[in-house]
Amino acid sequence: MVISHILSRLLLVVLASSIALACPARAEGLALLRDAEIESTIRTWATPIWTAAGLDPEAIHVYIVEDPQLNSFVAGGQNLFLNTGTLIRSETPNQLIGIMAHESGHIAGGHLARSEEAMRNATIESIIAMVAGVAAGVAGSSSGGGAGAAGVLAGQSVGLRSFLAFSVTQEASADQAALTFLDRSHQSARGLLEFFEILQQEELLSAVHQDPYLRTHPLTSQRIDYVRNHVLHSPYSDAKDPPEWVEMHRRMKAKLAGFLQPPDRALASLKPGDSSIAARYERAIAEYRTPDLKKALPEIDALIRDEPNNPYFRELKGQMLFENGHVGEAVAPYEEAVRLKPENALLRIEAAQVQLETNDPALVGKALTNLNDAIRFEDRNPDCWHFLAVAYGRNGNMGKMALSLAEESIANGNFTEARQQAARALKLLPPGPDKQRALDIQGEAKREGRP
Repeated sequence: MVISHILSRLLLVVLASSIALACPARAEGLALLRDAEIESTIRTWATPIWTAAGLDPEAIHVYIVEDPQLNSFVAGGQNLFLNTGTLIRSETPNQLIGIMAHESGHIAGGHLARSEEAMRNATIESIIAMVAGVAAGVAGSSSGGGAGAAGVLAGQSVGLRSFLAFSVTQEASADQAALTFLDRSHQSARGLLEFFEILQQEELLSAVHQDPYLRTHPLTSQRIDYVRNHVLHSPYSDAKDPPEWVEMHRRMKAKLAGFLQPPDRALASLKPGDSSIAARYERAIAEYRTPDLKKALPEIDALIRDEPNNPYFRELKGQMLFENGHVGEAVAPYEEAVRLKPENALLRIEAAQVQLETNDPALVGKALTNLNDAIRFEDRNPDCWHFLAVAYGRNGNMGKMALSLAEESIANGNFTEARQQAARALKLLPPGPDKQRALDIQGEAKREGRP
């Protein structure tokens, strides 16, 4: 998991790590992080909630925002965003499950409908940038920076400015739905109550010091009392998180600490003699980031020996090798990670990138297989489309390359480039579904009519 600013897609380093920026740092320095393990962990916890809510888990996308503040939100359809600060400050899986149950209440309740038109074609990156801009505007306004705040908000449409904010009525409705989903899945609501109590302590702070969750999710004493009363009477209030979920939580926090803190601070925070998997995981990450590969590789190899079927340890080893110039040696760990967890799209994208970086023609076919499998779920991921374009280009399929570049441009919100690449694809592709898709992209890009 390396967090690096992406300067050029031509460098092919966008997804070089288990956590990578999906876009350069944008407004207020916020960035989107992608991590196969953490996203899988979150989906494991949330799937029972989504099922209880009558939502299709496969239709919901999870995104992690690199921001130390407490916040979570849903936007742009069935997209769930969680700040790293929310993940790191959580004490149990149940607290995060309660938060996700509440956000699922907004989705199930149709509370996003008012902004559906405005957000239909928004890229994930633009949502993150807009959230940062609105948060800065609110804080600036609260601290007397009215003119600056107006400048931040002026460029956003009314729908984009307000699509995060819910009314007290909608918040109460989402709470009630969350409690229903938790009961249906036989889980405790204590975590949600604990989260609300943390927020309640912040209400007395000035807006500039409050976590942004309070700005878009108005909290009232009635809402807290309602959840507290439910905890007192629900038969599931004493339900415990499964031990494997608790361990997943430990590893998630260790991984985030290892990658987001300065390496020396991460190493200093580890207790001497702590031989837990989570501590060793954090140590391996911090040593690799120091960088000290001579210490990091033995650490990750020991973890692999202890858990040979853990795909994420293999992924981390591949990352260590790849980012230190051992591209050929990185292929095997990444391919093994995919073999162990073939349904994980991000692992397939990472493996494909490394396969392409070897410049070995024999690996292009494997890269195409990985990317075409990944794109079924990551159809809004511009990097996946970019790597597909590279792979098709090396295979000599110029029509599919142009179509993939058009898809990449649509995902990035670059409609001028999308029109150009779609037109190119139409000249090169034979009749069939791909040519029809190029026509669709061309039409969508023309309707948008913006660069």
